Amino acid sequence: MTSGRPVKNLFAAAKLLLLDMASTFLFLVIFLLTKNLPLSVVLGMALGVAQIGWQFTRKNSIDTMQWMSLFLVLGFGTATLLTDDARFVMVKPSLIYVIVGVVMLKPGWMNRYLPPAAKAVVPDVAVIFGFVWAALMFFSAALNVVVVMNFSVVAWSAFMSVYAIVSKAALFLIGYATMRYIGARRRARWAVSSAQAQ
Repeated sequence: MTSGRPVKNLFAAAKLLLLDMASTFLFLVIFLLTKNLPLSVVLGMALGVAQIGWQFTRKNSIDTMQWMSLFLVLGFGTATLLTDDARFVMVKPSLIYVIVGVVMLKPGWMNRYLPPAAKAVVPDVAVIFGFVWAALMFFSAALNVVVVMNFSVVAWSAFMSVYAIVSKAALFLIGYATMRYIGARRRARWAVSSAQAQ
């Protein structure tokens, strides 16, 4: 496994999740800067609509996850505006985490993001880490709900922003290091077996 390609491939896989969370991140930034809930929600909703509009203008196909994200942005944003309760917007990441977690339950989903050398040596390890990623998504969804229900918007945004980055980066690095280590050991064993067979 070369260091460049798997990193690039997994970052590409994370792009969808980041785009789906963009409206929530914008909501957070605007709210933290202005403390204006309606403005923050409306701008977050506008970004969600703009993302879909951008796809239309570029004639790109819009997948189900993107449509679902738009409906969540608009639905939770409207509920927040009607009730003046930011928790509706704050819960949205939990739903996205759950949906992504369900998708990650498909065995072997990570293999498509691995370079050919890794697919040949550690496909079984990638399957295991695929399930670990799904577990992280479900845990993150539950943790987000707990934080939403017990802390302020400011505390929630600070904690969940740091947690979102650190937890995913840590799991990525653990998975990458584990696959490299196991892959190197397996290749060494295969080299010894091949030498002995000759």
